[in-house]
Amino acid sequence: MARVALVSLSSVVSDPRVMRQYRALSSEHEVHVLGFGAPDPTMPHFTAIDAVQPTIFSAVRNAGRLALRRYASYYARHPQIQALEKALAKAGNDFDLVVANDVFLLPAVLKWAQGTPVWLDAHEYAPREFEDRWAWRTLLGPFFHDVCARYLSQAAAVSTVCQGLANEYSAQYGVRVQVLPNCPDEVALPVQPTQPGVIRLIHHGAAIPSRRIELMIDLMDHLDERFQLDLMLVSQDTAYMNALRKRAADQPRVRFVEPVPMQEIARRTNAYDMGLFLLPPTNFNYLHALPNKFFEFMQARLAIAIGPSPEMRALVEAHGCGVVSSSFQVEDLARTLNGLEAADIDRMKRASDKAAQHFNASATSAAFMAEVSELLASTSVLHVPPARPQD
Repeated sequence: MARVALVSLSSVVSDPRVMRQYRALSSEHEVHVLGFGAPDPTMPHFTAIDAVQPTIFSAVRNAGRLALRRYASYYARHPQIQALEKALAKAGNDFDLVVANDVFLLPAVLKWAQGTPVWLDAHEYAPREFEDRWAWRTLLGPFFHDVCARYLSQAAAVSTVCQGLANEYSAQYGVRVQVLPNCPDEVALPVQPTQPGVIRLIHHGAAIPSRRIELMIDLMDHLDERFQLDLMLVSQDTAYMNALRKRAADQPRVRFVEPVPMQEIARRTNAYDMGLFLLPPTNFNYLHALPNKFFEFMQARLAIAIGPSPEMRALVEAHGCGVVSSSFQVEDLARTLNGLEAADIDRMKRASDKAAQHFNASATSAAFMAEVSELLASTSVLHVPPARPQD
């Protein structure tokens, strides 16, 4: 049994990817979690990281440091990094492995680990994550490029959510990157037959302006009367949510429904027919998107309707579980959907049912743990508790 530190600048209990890591690691090892908020009841070892926010004054000063490329000063003075360093010091560093989530905390964790192997789960491609925003392109993007260029090669292992992002990390920084998709827990659900004359579409997720959710509302103007769309959105921008509601006000076949906890999404959406996600490639990470919701559509046994996003398209075409439009224009996706019959959708639902047995947390966790075991075996002797004195 190894002693593993699992570190994340997130509220761990509401971070599904980190919780999947915890469940996998704790099945074989002693895991010490560091993150925001309160621990999950199953976590015997937890160190809280203070969720501090910068003041306006400190944010302006840090923006100036970024503009002047004073990255070491920016990082050392960032409130979240200072809070992280305090938590790391409190936790000690007697570990066999550290799993760090997100590129941002890599320099601090490497310094603290003092030679203990660090697995970086980068999640997304950090240097270009929000490149559609001017501030990111000019300030944070170059900072994350600098972090990756300096520190990525020092990680014992690196992972991300899809092959396109892994390829870019490898091409830019010369590191081997493993792909661990964001697959949810497997849920045993039936394939619901599509009702004649009604095709129910569902889109769920965060309401983020750069995702252009309004396009899926506009899509309904081009679909025939069989189609209905429900939007199950988590509001992150009140003005944007209000704009979406206003845009849908004259479209009676669009409804807004209350979101449910992530672990309930598949069961809640099993009664729908198709999971919908039209995501224009407004930035590099969106181009290579392979999100939770894609695999949740599978677990819900839904047919999947997407634009030509290459990561999602490859899986839809390989498994026959949905349709892919020829472009990100709503008219093109509408033509594809209007040509479907209930039998076509039912066939895709059955394909999602088969795919769901392979794309789930059990499969990805098994791959993760196999790599963890290999890494531990190759870098150190596992932590052995001191022997008790003989009676």
